[in-house]
Amino acid sequence: MPVDPMLQGLVAGFAVEAQEVVQKVTMDLLELEREGLETDALTKLYVRLGRHLHTLKGSAASLGMQDLSDIAHKLEDALAPLKANPQKMPRPVVDVLLHGLDLFLLRAQAHADGRGDALPDPAAALAQLVADAPPPEEAAAMGSAAATQPVSVESSPAPVSVQAEPASLPEALPESADAGWRVSSWQVTALMREVERLREVRLRIEERGRELERAAQLLAKQGLLAETAEARTALSGTARSLRTDGEETSDIVDALEDGLKAITTRPVRTILDPLQRMVRDLSRQLGKEARLSVVGAEVSLDRRLLEKLQGALVHLLRNAVDHGLELPADRERAGKHHEGALTLRVEQQGNLLYLEASDDGAGIDVEAVRRVAEQRGVATAEETARFNDNQLRDLIFRPGFSTRTDVTDTSGRGVGLDAVRASVESMQGRIEVASTPGQGTRFMLTLPTDLGSSPVLVVRVLEQLVGLPMLAVEATQLARAESLRLGKRRAHLEYQGQLVSVVDLGARLGLRALAPPAEGQPLLIVQSGGKRVALVVDAVVGDRDLVIRPLPSEVRDVPAWQGAATLSRGELLLICRPDWLVTETVQVQVTAQRRALVVDDSLTARALHRAMLEAGGFTVHLAASGARALDRLATDTYDVVICDLDMEEMDGTQLIAKLRERPETASLPVILVSAHDSAVARERGLRAGADGYLSKRECAAGRLLAEVLDVMSRRGSRA
Repeated sequence: MPVDPMLQGLVAGFAVEAQEVVQKVTMDLLELEREGLETDALTKLYVRLGRHLHTLKGSAASLGMQDLSDIAHKLEDALAPLKANPQKMPRPVVDVLLHGLDLFLLRAQAHADGRGDALPDPAAALAQLVADAPPPEEAAAMGSAAATQPVSVESSPAPVSVQAEPASLPEALPESADAGWRVSSWQVTALMREVERLREVRLRIEERGRELERAAQLLAKQGLLAETAEARTALSGTARSLRTDGEETSDIVDALEDGLKAITTRPVRTILDPLQRMVRDLSRQLGKEARLSVVGAEVSLDRRLLEKLQGALVHLLRNAVDHGLELPADRERAGKHHEGALTLRVEQQGNLLYLEASDDGAGIDVEAVRRVAEQRGVATAEETARFNDNQLRDLIFRPGFSTRTDVTDTSGRGVGLDAVRASVESMQGRIEVASTPGQGTRFMLTLPTDLGSSPVLVVRVLEQLVGLPMLAVEATQLARAESLRLGKRRAHLEYQGQLVSVVDLGARLGLRALAPPAEGQPLLIVQSGGKRVALVVDAVVGDRDLVIRPLPSEVRDVPAWQGAATLSRGELLLICRPDWLVTETVQVQVTAQRRALVVDDSLTARALHRAMLEAGGFTVHLAASGARALDRLATDTYDVVICDLDMEEMDGTQLIAKLRERPETASLPVILVSAHDSAVARERGLRAGADGYLSKRECAAGRLLAEVLDVMSRRGSRA
């Protein structure tokens, strides 16, 4: 029966609302078939279910959609015998209710699209729904039996329908006179960029205010002279006004950014909650039991990113249920709970999103992966013979890889994890896998987000400013001898009854030699992924709200940095990755290890060169100026020096001249690196005594390591 055209706009709104209500009902149904719920909790769930179904029935009837009202009424009938005597809901009843909800949503969307008059008569579907539902007495009896003993998977009837994909995200309301405006994503992004510019203006206003205050202080130091009284008064008044204007500007920027985020972002829950139903249905189809737990579902993300993430998460969870989790009987024999545990953990730090999907299943059998990869032609036997366990596990991301010998509805086609990796990499992210045989598997996704500003703590190490995402900084304190435990190889801090490893940020970045923290030196408790370290810095500059941008593609894979921001005077601030800081690093002393010294006043360039050289097996030390390089060379020996040509205090040619004057460094290989790629600049560098010359473009293209090895070979160093 078609809907009255006068009500069509309301029907579209009802369809969106119905999706939200049905999702709540689905979550409650999945909870009701769990074991161990108290009577009070069961009663509340049944009351809430009845209220939601009654709301759907009444709203549909009021809009003239009698077919939807009839479906909701039948669902109430199926629920009634159990609602009167709250107990664990039998799975056949859950199947019927979920099938009815699917039917309800399909017809509701058809009405919203104006296709209500083309819908078939619901009589047949309702008859099937009634036929599938256990009689009231049997349903109550099944519920009572389920309350005393779990229903085995093998004895349960097959689910009425298996929803292979999660429910789609609610569609936006159709455009009407008062529904809003249709705008493109680039228009919203452009507006966000303007808000970012306004935030930079606000930072500059704050800086101007501090400059005025410093000027007033300088005048005050000259004494209360009558000649300066008028200037002091004017400066103080202007500083107060500027401070007030800055605060108002800050409020406007925050309001604009919050408004834009409300428009462009949605909680991760919108894509995670529907996955509960998918996990439940797929588990039943495969004769398994699984429960999905979600941590961090309240994080809000760009809607476009959510849509791209949805498919990847579906693949990961389906893979975990199909390949990771064992059958209930096998799990119990292994000493595990018969119900498998799946966990999705979401965490955002600065402009990086961390998403972890884990299971407590059998883990990845690397030997089986090796064998299947060779059989399917994914990798040759010669290749797999050289691979370590991590490299073998990475083979599961190769196109065409599958451990299934037969094709099923869920796997066997060799399409899945390779699609996940392709999807993640298309979002400029990366995916890693870790697994322990018999204990489970973890997939870790790291993705950049670029919408809005983030709180950043600015710290100083030597002369370098470094940013840390504020969400990763748990606490700050000063180093005290009584709370430090100094060992031969590392120090620990007593923090909340635990010993936390002490990490010197300067040494971690290669800016100085490792040393224990001095009395009163600032310590930051940094956490990421459940791990903590006490980070040693030289000073805490303060917190800022900054827009963190991804690094250029040529340095994006440098593990220490997650992005960069711009400070009030235009200075570039690199933002450190908390997960890199908390990762254990073992310094292995190898007598024959090659050593390189990188000299550059750009922190980004130093990080890039270091990453390339360490990948080639070098131990790399860093210096931010020619003077610091000379200090390093006075106490340490190196096989090669990579030096920037253009530096403020002492350029590369001047450093080479000083090195050639000293007998101990006269034959030390030196490679100059410069932003200039001209023949004149190259000739200038080589004439100054450099053994090699590279443009920064050539370095970004990966030429540095080959040039270093070539120069060392020509000089007779250990290449």
